[in-house]
Amino acid sequence: MSHPSLTTFDLPEGRSPRALILMLHGGKQSGLTPVDGRSASWRRSHAMARAIVPRAHAADVAVWLLRYRVRGWNAHLADGPSPVPDARWALEQASALDVPVVLLGHSMGARTSVHVADDPRVRGVVALAPWFEPGDPVELLRGTALRAAHGRTDKITSARRTRAFCRRAEPVAASVRFTDMGRVGHYMLRRVEQWNDYAAATSLELLDPEREPGRHA
Repeated sequence: MSHPSLTTFDLPEGRSPRALILMLHGGKQSGLTPVDGRSASWRRSHAMARAIVPRAHAADVAVWLLRYRVRGWNAHLADGPSPVPDARWALEQASALDVPVVLLGHSMGARTSVHVADDPRVRGVVALAPWFEPGDPVELLRGTALRAAHGRTDKITSARRTRAFCRRAEPVAASVRFTDMGRVGHYMLRRVEQWNDYAAATSLELLDPEREPGRHA
């Protein structure tokens, strides 16, 4: 089986990052196919990474993009490969930087993010068109900020479930905010600049020590 890997957009030589945005791409409910450079989910997040890197680097924030071993969540398989240990591995690699981390996840990547949000390095989760299920834990978000954005015409994942997850997270998360992205679908192909702007601005907001994130319904 293949190994997880990282595409890193580090600051120019001589500059040290004060924080890290770790991006987690989408996937499928089930699938054992290795993720490679042809994966649409990985390529979508890679394009977003390239779009937000200039703003991140201007704020002295590095950007890393994780590539999972396989495409699926695979909850139906006993001991099946999952993106969760891959994300734990990536956070362990980030420990060498010794900086706070925001997890920026799309779809399955957002679901993965909340499953590893208890890592002490994680300051916040930014969930783009997330795939949340009613049984997904909110306790792992204790003391961590959650930001979620969803389009109203998403036919792949549910904005209604995202709102419900946010409501469940409110008692434990440091702060919660849901953003309605309007009449856009799942793959962030419509209004791509709006998605990129949300991803960059929200991630950097959560990494700004001068800001105290507010709690919203």
